[in-house]
Amino acid sequence: MSDKKMQVVFASAEAAPFVKTGGLGDVAGSLPRALVAAGADVIVMVPKYGTIASEYTDRMEHVADFYVSLGWRNEYCGLERLVIDGVTYLFIDNERYFKRDYPYGFFDDGERFAFFSKAVTESLQHLPEGFQCDVLHCNDWHTALAPVFLREFYQGLPLYERVKTVFSIHNIAFQGQYADTILNDILGMAHIPNAARQLRCDEHSINYMQGALDYSDAITTVSPSYAWEIQTPEYGEGLDGILRRRSNVLSGILNGIDTDAWNPATDPMIHANYSAADMSGKKACKAALQEELGLEVRDDRPLMVMVTRLTRQKGMDLVTYALDRILSGGVQVAVLGTGDYEEPMRYFANKYPGTCAARITFDNALSHRMYAGADMFLMPSLFEPCGLSQMIAMRYGTLPVVRETGGLRDTVAPYNQFTGEGTGFTFANFNGDEMGDAVFRGARLYWDDHAAWDQLVQNAMAADFSWVRSADEYMNLYHNLHPEIDITKPEPVVQEPEPAEPTAVEAEPAAPAPEPAVTEAEPAPKTEQAAEPADDAKAEAPAKAEEPAPKAEPATEPAKKTAAKKTTASKTAAKKPAARKTAATKSTATKAAEKPAAKATATKPAASKAAATKTTAAKAAATKTTAAKATATKATAAKTTAKKPSTASATKTATKSTATKAAPAKAAAAKTAADKPATAAVTAPKAAAAKTAPAKASTSKTATSSAAKATAKPAAPKATAAKAAAPKAAAQDSSAATPADKPAPKAKSVSAAKRTTRKR
Repeated sequence: MSDKKMQVVFASAEAAPFVKTGGLGDVAGSLPRALVAAGADVIVMVPKYGTIASEYTDRMEHVADFYVSLGWRNEYCGLERLVIDGVTYLFIDNERYFKRDYPYGFFDDGERFAFFSKAVTESLQHLPEGFQCDVLHCNDWHTALAPVFLREFYQGLPLYERVKTVFSIHNIAFQGQYADTILNDILGMAHIPNAARQLRCDEHSINYMQGALDYSDAITTVSPSYAWEIQTPEYGEGLDGILRRRSNVLSGILNGIDTDAWNPATDPMIHANYSAADMSGKKACKAALQEELGLEVRDDRPLMVMVTRLTRQKGMDLVTYALDRILSGGVQVAVLGTGDYEEPMRYFANKYPGTCAARITFDNALSHRMYAGADMFLMPSLFEPCGLSQMIAMRYGTLPVVRETGGLRDTVAPYNQFTGEGTGFTFANFNGDEMGDAVFRGARLYWDDHAAWDQLVQNAMAADFSWVRSADEYMNLYHNLHPEIDITKPEPVVQEPEPAEPTAVEAEPAAPAPEPAVTEAEPAPKTEQAAEPADDAKAEAPAKAEEPAPKAEPATEPAKKTAAKKTTASKTAAKKPAARKTAATKSTATKAAEKPAAKATATKPAASKAAATKTTAAKAAATKTTAAKATATKATAAKTTAKKPSTASATKTATKSTATKAAPAKAAAAKTAADKPATAAVTAPKAAAAKTAPAKASTSKTATSSAAKATAKPAAPKATAAKAAAPKAAAQDSSAATPADKPAPKAKSVSAAKRTTRKR
């Protein structure tokens, strides 16, 4: 397999947004971008029409100019380059042929587009550096002669040996038939018997599209159903025999739509945006459209629209036949378009004022509003290669009513009243009564079962008509022509995001881990630590969130840690001197034994184990009377924790907002805690335990003054502070004392007033 990208030259007579008269312009504007996204390099070649807006022509860059031989003529050709959305556009510049007010409809169209086809093949020698064409993809009769010229005039040149040709039929009804005098005068092929035979369609005419069908390496059309329909005399327009003969290289690939341009959630041209999840905006769009078109503003009447060319191909014969029945039956109808049936549409608009409206013009913004505001979209085509309007309508939640032909059959699934499946309403035969029946099937569902109607709308909006699927099928087709080129999409490289710097609130639960003063003075029993680590962590996090601390530092740097703790403690004490009065939950004997141990640990971290051992022995002697209550106290603490999960979770959710409160709010909370020491929250001792060693020493006097009240009730185990500590600190201190040597701290009840203060 070659590492080379598939390089495609896409030739079209029109391409949005530069010039567009129909579906070909939409395809040439959207498909190349999808092919680029699928991994191909694409150059689009378009004539440089005089109607292209100056915002594009001013940005074009001249890259080459040369002469193209056309019969006995040598015609100037310039190449102007413009890159948009990763796609390179090369505009074929010849003012004599293309500087006109409209792309088609001139007496010399045969000569103009013969020149365009010859210029495309000649331009393959003047492509940007590094671009070597693998596939020349031509579209409709305007570029149909390019495969013929390539084979007859350029095939022997080394640059053209690898070029394969693909020809797409967008509408077989337009084939480019001209008098056979053009064969010698313009094409210069009268002396090539094989070319003359394959181009001639009768004794006096030649057919451009016929030449492309005979000379191309692959043939595609714009829907699977249309691919087999055009092989029949009914739809083949005289070319069905050639298509049957070349059916082995014929395939149908369904078109897509630009889902960004046609998106009701972001469309700036509609009255109100909406989506499948929230359809309220569609009702507003309907009311606004009814008012704009002069129709009765009524939600109880279904509104059906047509945005189309008013021609027989689009089923206008059926429309004029059945419109009296539809309008008198209670269905509103609005038509936007131009063509052969303008007068009949004006007649019905005058006959049914308030029920029928006709806008005989082309208005892109109004078409968006009609797609968004309608309930149904009528498209009863005699034949339809693909059709984009029905896909756009479904994108906007407007249910299509279509005839089962070509791309309409492939895109609209008929409604099944028993299963609720489907995306619209269909009929099979080209018959006005059948069309009317299909319209009223939709209208009755709208009137009688709006829940089923809403579900059908959801089905339609969920259909995928993006170009991604179509582009993948085209890439597979190109790969069949060039199997040596790998078209496998590279796996997207997913870069793992770098871990973000933890904030003060996120780092707080780990801050007490390396504090030997807390963990060694009152080490947590191993059994408790293994039993309920998650609960203690949940209960402790809200209490600590109120005092942002510096990030935890490694335990291997005691000197830096001691300095950081002193700084934090001094700042906390200066800001909140009264906030720690609630920490008076220990007995006098316990506090007296703890104070020297805390000081010793703060000044001599290396001797923390010895100090902790002595302190534990002193506490064991001073609290013999409370040792028996240790087991009961642990059970009480666990019960208290289990009873108040909502308080812990709510406080944890509000951690960030609490941490950013102003100092006056903290002072108010502290004052409330000082006035009610007997009803201090269970989380208060945990917050006090999370303080650094110097902070404990500064508040020990307050704790001693309220010791009498503290001894009246058993406290929650102080070991919860150690449970929130890092596993290293817990493992280091586990040898300092056994569970039997440790006193049981006292627990306090939680008042409703305190919980309210904490939540705020």
